[in-house]
Amino acid sequence: MTQPVISINRISKRFGGTRALHEVSFDVMPGELHAICGENGAGKSTLMKILSGVITSYEGELLIDGDVVHFSGTKDAESVGISIIHQELNLVEQLSVAANIFLGRELRNGLFLRDDRAMEAQAADLLESLDCDIPPDRLAGSLRVGDQQLIEIAKALSINSRILVMDEPTSALTESEVERLYRVIAKLRSQGTTILYISHKMEEVFHLSDRITVLRDGQFIATRNTKETTPGEITKLMVGRDIESLELGPRSQRGELVLEVRNLSLEWPGHARGYRLKDISLELYRGEVLGIAGLMGAGRTELLECLFGASTLEPTGEILLEGYPIKPRHPADAKQAGLALVTEDRKRLGIFNTMNVGRNISMCSLRDAAIGPMLNSYQEEQLSESMVEKLRIKTAGLTPPIGALSGGNQQKCIVGRWLLTGPKVLLLDDPTRGVDVGAKAELYRVIRSLCAEGLGVIVTSSELPELLTISDRIMVLSEGRKTAEFRIEDATQEKIMEAATKSWQSHEIDR
Repeated sequence: MTQPVISINRISKRFGGTRALHEVSFDVMPGELHAICGENGAGKSTLMKILSGVITSYEGELLIDGDVVHFSGTKDAESVGISIIHQELNLVEQLSVAANIFLGRELRNGLFLRDDRAMEAQAADLLESLDCDIPPDRLAGSLRVGDQQLIEIAKALSINSRILVMDEPTSALTESEVERLYRVIAKLRSQGTTILYISHKMEEVFHLSDRITVLRDGQFIATRNTKETTPGEITKLMVGRDIESLELGPRSQRGELVLEVRNLSLEWPGHARGYRLKDISLELYRGEVLGIAGLMGAGRTELLECLFGASTLEPTGEILLEGYPIKPRHPADAKQAGLALVTEDRKRLGIFNTMNVGRNISMCSLRDAAIGPMLNSYQEEQLSESMVEKLRIKTAGLTPPIGALSGGNQQKCIVGRWLLTGPKVLLLDDPTRGVDVGAKAELYRVIRSLCAEGLGVIVTSSELPELLTISDRIMVLSEGRKTAEFRIEDATQEKIMEAATKSWQSHEIDR
C-alpha cells in the first residue's frame, strides 16, 4: 500500500482562549487533490499554516513521507517541497510583480547583484503559463484583487513545489480565470504534484478533488471519496445540520425610492477606453436588494467606490439620496449622508489588524458610546456585543485580536460595524468572498431582515447563484457600461452571462 505523503497525527492548536484545532488526524496520498472543507472557524487555514511552516507552535505530529517534521518557518517547508497560496493575500504592494514572485529568492548575476531582468523574464513565463498578461514590472499594489491572487499563484508555482496548499485560490477570480486555474491544476497533477485544496464552493470541490476531509469546530469529522458522496452530505457534515432547512424568509415589499444615480461616469486616464464607468444610471428602493453582476474589470467595485466617495478620481453625474443630491468626496461624507460600504478586500480595506474584535466592530460608532468627550467602555461593549449576537460571530469574547478570527468571522465583524451606523443604503462589495455556506446563509438572512426594516441594499458578487438568491433586481455591467437589468423572476445565469460579455461598443440595454 502506498505510503501517505502527509500524515497529520492528533494536531491541536489554541490562540489564547480560542481552540482552533483539537486532535485532528488524517492522511494525504501522493498525487491526489485532497479537498479540506468546513465552515469559517473550523480550523482549515490554521491546519494548512502548520503544514506550510507559518505556524510553528502546536501539539501533535506532522509526518512528511513517513518522517516526523517540525518546521521552524516557511523556508523549512519549502525545502521539502511545500508551498501555500494563502486566502489572505501576502504581497508587498510597493514592489513589482516580479519582485513579489521572487521575494526572498532573488536571482543574482555573475557579480552577485540582483538580476531584475532575469526575474522579470521568468515571472513573465510563469504568468504566461497562467494565461495572464500582467506586466511583471507593474507594482503589485496597483492591481485589483483578482490579479493579485494570480500573482500569489505564480509565486507558489515558481518554487516547483511537490505539495501545494491552495487556500480559497478562486475566491476573487472570474469564471474564465477559474477555468484557467483548473487547467494549471490539471497540468500540475499530471506532473505528480499533491494538492491540498480549501474551498467553500461545492461545485469546485466536486469537480477537482479525489477525496474530501471535513473539519468542524476544530475537529476532524470525516474523509469521503468524492465519487462516493454528494454536496448535500458534505454540507451537512460541515455545518452539523441540513443547510437547506435555513429559511431566509419572505421578500420585503418595495418601498419608496431611496437612491437614484444618473449618468455616473468615471474617467480612466491613459487607457484606450478612456473610462472605468460610462453613463451608469440606477434606482434603489427601500426594502429591496439590487444585485450588480459583471466579470472582473466590469466596474462593479468602482461603482460602489464612487457612491461612497472612495474613488481616487472624482466621478461625474448625479447621486440623489432620498431625493436630495449628494456629492460624497470622502467616505466620511458618505457615512454622514447615510451610506455604508463593506469592501471586497477585508485585509487591506476592512479590518484594523492591530485592534481587538470589539473595537473593530464599534470603530464607526464611537460617538454613540460617548458621554460628552469621554468614551463609555460599557456602552461600547454593548454595541459590539449586539452585533456579535445578531451576526453569530464566532469569537471568545470582544478582547481577542481580530486576526485570531477566521476570514468569514472577520467579514461579519465588518458588516456589524457598518450596521451600527444605521445606514439608509448598504453597499456590499462581494461580501461573502471566502465565506462558508453556513455563514453565507446567515448573511443572506441578515440582508433580508434589514430590507424588512426598510434598508436599501446594493450587492455585487462574483457568484451568479448568490445574486439570484438574494436580489430583487439584477443590473449587469460590462466594461464599465450598463448592458442589462432584470427583475429576479426574469433573470437566469445564461441571460446575465450574455449581458456580462457584451462588448463596450454595444450600448443597447436589455430589460
